[in-house]
Amino acid sequence: MKKVFGKRLKELRLQNGLTQQKLAAKILIRHHSSIGAWEAGINMPGSDVLARIADLFDVSTDYLLGRE
Repeated sequence: MKKVFGKRLKELRLQNGLTQQKLAAKILIRHHSSIGAWEAGINMPGSDVLARIADLFDVSTDYLLGRE
């Protein structure tokens, strides 16, 4: 699940022309290094942040998690 999430997050971020820093600011994350860890499949965000990411990109949390 971490790998699928990371891949989809990176694809959405790049499609929307966002750097990791800009994405972090938009979803109210202090450290953009968290974005890198998520994209690399090392960590996952909490449910509250996952919901903010889904809202930002207008996708479902199921899509982000690979549970289409």
